[in-house]
Amino acid sequence: MIGRLRGTLISKQPPSLLIEVGGVGYDVDAPMSTIYDLPATGKEVILLIHYAVREDGVSLYGFLREPDRAMFRHLLKVSGIGAKIALAVLSGVSTDDLSRLVHAGDVVALTKIPGIGKKTAERMVVELRDRVDAVGVRLPSTVPGEVMPADPVAEATVALQQLGYKPVEASRLVQKVAADGDTAEAIIRKALRAALGS
Repeated sequence: MIGRLRGTLISKQPPSLLIEVGGVGYDVDAPMSTIYDLPATGKEVILLIHYAVREDGVSLYGFLREPDRAMFRHLLKVSGIGAKIALAVLSGVSTDDLSRLVHAGDVVALTKIPGIGKKTAERMVVELRDRVDAVGVRLPSTVPGEVMPADPVAEATVALQQLGYKPVEASRLVQKVAADGDTAEAIIRKALRAALGS
């Protein structure tokens, strides 16, 4: 079982990452909360890994911080939540904010996350309340010296669709928040905040 990877970040195509370790490239999916804080491609990165075995293969999910990996694992135990939705949840809200929403029983706020309907939000409150505590996590940061993608608006739109937003909705969110000079990650961050009304 793989619990940690240390290697070179080859590519970032949210939510997918390619990490080269000892000449082997590992495909790893990660929430935006992790992708925001990654170094530029070509740099060394260390990720905590959730290793998932399914009938159709093996999947790796990467996190920079243990609280995020722990919350991802808690989310997978909630009925109706799979890995894709769990990544969308952690992309739309930080681990400590999610803990607070669960403890507060804020079903309305939870349903603003893609893939989370009212019944799933209610299950999250019931099933997670005893498992999570409000924990301090990171302060989001941008990476200096990041190479700008050719089209950050298009990249952000695709990333939002992969996180569960419909194409029209993803495009609308991106157009609403995108500013000249923004990286794709900055646009995604602002779009997710706008979607959650924060």
